[in-house]
Amino acid sequence: MKPIRVGLLGLGVVGGGVWTVLAQNGGEIARRAGRRIEVAAVAVRDVAKARALVGPDVTVTTDGMALARDPDIDIIVELMGGDTVARDCILEAIAQGKHVVTANKALLAVHGNEIFAAAQARGVMVAFEAAVAGGIPIIKAIREGLTANRIQWLAGIINGTTNFILSEMRQRGLPFDAVLAEAQRLGYAEADPTFDIEGVDAAHKLTLLASLAFGIPVQFDKAYIEGISRLASEDIVHAERLGYRIKLLGITRRRPEGIELRVHPALVPDHCLLANVEGAMNAVLVRGDAVGPSLYYGQGAGALPTASAVVADLVDVTRLQMADPEHRVPHLAFQPDAMADIPVLPMADVRTCFYLRLRVDDRPGVLADLARVLSDAGISVGSMFQQPHGEHQADIIFLTHEAREGDVDQALRAIHGLPFVRSDVTRLRVENIT
Repeated sequence: MKPIRVGLLGLGVVGGGVWTVLAQNGGEIARRAGRRIEVAAVAVRDVAKARALVGPDVTVTTDGMALARDPDIDIIVELMGGDTVARDCILEAIAQGKHVVTANKALLAVHGNEIFAAAQARGVMVAFEAAVAGGIPIIKAIREGLTANRIQWLAGIINGTTNFILSEMRQRGLPFDAVLAEAQRLGYAEADPTFDIEGVDAAHKLTLLASLAFGIPVQFDKAYIEGISRLASEDIVHAERLGYRIKLLGITRRRPEGIELRVHPALVPDHCLLANVEGAMNAVLVRGDAVGPSLYYGQGAGALPTASAVVADLVDVTRLQMADPEHRVPHLAFQPDAMADIPVLPMADVRTCFYLRLRVDDRPGVLADLARVLSDAGISVGSMFQQPHGEHQADIIFLTHEAREGDVDQALRAIHGLPFVRSDVTRLRVENIT
């Protein structure tokens, strides 16, 4: 059979990794796919740099739309990033009847509903394994391996930059700013790390995972997002003293009243699997009603791990491109006419446990007043400890039982108005994930 001809949009870190994987493992990949997969053309900004990598036999252009319209290209692989030119090229490729492979989680989180609908109408595939957790095959696991299950929840460490920063802060006792600078020096963090450290990247990925797990439309605009930039080293120390580690988690959970969709730092018991995921590694813990908990762990970024996922999608598309579109695995795991209209819960209605830390005057009656405020808001304290701070002040830390987020917000507003409180209250969620 003639080879599958690929148009590659972008030849940066991941695009270069795809080229390398196809060159190194082309024979093995062809044995799995049933035919050779070759890059026929690339669209890049720097033509000379690309030509030095791909050689004279591959078309090199700056016009991604030309590849989308080229009748000799079978599959478009979009690795350029962004949500403008990439969106236009993908929609044009779909309109031309081409299958698409992409690693662009930001694009799919915002425009996924439009893209998947267009692909469904045209009878082509959009594969996106590389968009979530790099080389970990979590999309295929949820979409195919766990098909028999009603997914109850999933929780993931799905941003390697923040996990590296939190691991270094805990292990070396360094402040956030120092570890971020180190992460940038080592290449784990971008020059502008905002999407990573503020949780936006993780929220893009979680949005896609929630759609796959629960059969709901992509709804990035309804995700609650909180990053790690304001996390204090002392909270990491206190958490460890209490038997927890702090991780930036993406959590989506099925509740009777709706779906939780939230990204934020959380205390995780130190004996749990996710608590022991260190460095730049990723992991996703999924609980299904039949299989119970299953953990998916590996490298969530980097040239070759992400290229591994891209090429795996290329193999899947190659195998299935001639199959009846009605019998392919749906883009978001559920049949398009069976997507559920389940609401995403506002964060105020989410229930979890909380870690609260505040600095107060060290004098009689303080604990009683704080306990009364929490009790008035319907919040039950599970444990408390106090640590002196200077001569006349102390840090008080509460661990609560499960409480509604909106009630905790109400209590914190009341606490801020108390005359003996000398700091803002640090509020972190506690996730007893098993």
